[in-house]
Amino acid sequence: MSVNHSQNLTLGIDIGSTTAKAVLLEGDTILFQTYERHFSQVRAKTLEILDEMRPLLGDRDMSVAISGSAGLGMAEAAGVPFVQEVYATGEVVRRMAPDTGTVIELGGEDAKVIFFKGGVDERMNGSCAGGTGAFIDQMAVLLDMSVEEMDKASLTHSRIYPIASRCGVFAKTDIQPLLNQGASKADVAASIYQAVVNQTITGLAQGRKIEPKVMFLGGPLYFCKGLRQRFRETLKLDDETAVFPEYGRFAVAMGAALYGRDSGGTYTYETLREALSRDSASLHLTRERLKPLFANQAEYEAFRARHAAATVETRDLASYTGKAWLGIDCGSTTTKLTLISEDRKILYSYYSANKGNPVELVRGQLEELYRRCGGRVTICGSACTGYGEELIKHAFGVDEGIVETIAHFTAAKYFEPDVDFILDIGGQDIKCFQIRNGAIDSILLNEACSSGCGSFIETFARSMSYSVAEFAEKGLKSTAPVNLGSRCTVFMNSSVKQSQKEGATVADISAGLSISVVKNAIYKVIRASSPQELGEKIVVQGGTFLNDAVLRAFEQELGAPVIRPAIAGLMGAYGAALHA
Repeated sequence: MSVNHSQNLTLGIDIGSTTAKAVLLEGDTILFQTYERHFSQVRAKTLEILDEMRPLLGDRDMSVAISGSAGLGMAEAAGVPFVQEVYATGEVVRRMAPDTGTVIELGGEDAKVIFFKGGVDERMNGSCAGGTGAFIDQMAVLLDMSVEEMDKASLTHSRIYPIASRCGVFAKTDIQPLLNQGASKADVAASIYQAVVNQTITGLAQGRKIEPKVMFLGGPLYFCKGLRQRFRETLKLDDETAVFPEYGRFAVAMGAALYGRDSGGTYTYETLREALSRDSASLHLTRERLKPLFANQAEYEAFRARHAAATVETRDLASYTGKAWLGIDCGSTTTKLTLISEDRKILYSYYSANKGNPVELVRGQLEELYRRCGGRVTICGSACTGYGEELIKHAFGVDEGIVETIAHFTAAKYFEPDVDFILDIGGQDIKCFQIRNGAIDSILLNEACSSGCGSFIETFARSMSYSVAEFAEKGLKSTAPVNLGSRCTVFMNSSVKQSQKEGATVADISAGLSISVVKNAIYKVIRASSPQELGEKIVVQGGTFLNDAVLRAFEQELGAPVIRPAIAGLMGAYGAALHA
């Protein structure tokens, strides 16, 4: 570094949406730097990092500044100077690489392009976080790979497919058919990176020329070599004009440290730890709380008993002899199979994530079925439905393909012959059908945003290190659900993090997210002006409704009970089997 200061200690802390970074400088020398995921435990992780550097701090004074999208609340509560991220980045660029023309920075859920030529001009993503680090995380989950494995695979790609990066969940709709049709994971991984590049260049630069030298900052651009390659090729940059500095992932923390030098006020380890331990809830108006999903345990037990009644009888396949019919539902993220008897009872069912290879999954299940059936059972007919209908039909010679809506309607009629409204919330799609005079009258689907889908809750559960089932279980016990509104899946992280800083528990957040999913479905997708518009005999289905918290939130919003079949996640496959 080309700065000349007395050898004072300065600490910069950058608390982003998914990671915490810290840089400790002594004059021009970096004594300590770290980059760690905080899994929404912002304060605990910051204190842990401070404890790690204690041996270096001793009793010395240091100046401190905090930056980052999740850092403002903590800085205010602690009384520590806060520096805006763009200013912190500018500080680093001015001192380290003054000939930089443009900075492209990708974080966990934000993306920025900063132009330095002709005055500083900054562009940042707004209410959609497609094309950020969290988007890459979600896509890796879809490919059933770690981010590291996905990155390594992308370097061996042979072609690029067009993929939308407008919505972290919705892009799955582009990716799933590619996987279902046999595209290699290497090609899909590189295509995901290309989507991020396109989103950054078109969505943020918006026609303004990206002038070299271009400096690339942030964790995703530091760790993902494949992403760096896509940016270089797309922007036609070489080793001279594309700069990937070693300090790229710490740049904002380093800028905060540089800013802290001139901000006045010093701390010792002890005084800083005490300040950072202060609860920001005392400073902020806490987010609005909603009424709990259940007032008491008795209410929950009654709810469970009522929904347990909507079930399909099963029969033991091992002892069954006779005719059977098979239904297969190859969806966007999951594959389901059901085998039913002559009296419509379920002999066999299967539900699993696609793991990027539904054909192999179905093949394995058919082999298992034939093994179990022996010569006792004759499969008289088969039908398939879902995104992968054509693929599965041709791969295995399935008798019929059936449109998803008809499959779900057929299954719903089994539970409620007079059904007048069906709401199906899947992994990344919301479908609702209005029924009039025994026929489907209108169909609605979500469009370019999926903040009300199953993946929405799964994403948050994983980010907090819970399974979906554990996360939902906690939500049922919440005494004060947080009102999180309903925004972009990835971007809502900020609301969640702010709520946590205000003292919300995981249970409060889980319940709040369930309520958000429901409100998004009713008011954004269906665009109902009131819940009563939906209907009187409502059947809900799709894997998301297996989550009792979502189901209860939906009934609360409607002010009326609905029917959730015990096989809510298998309704497409069951309807296909009934049709067959």
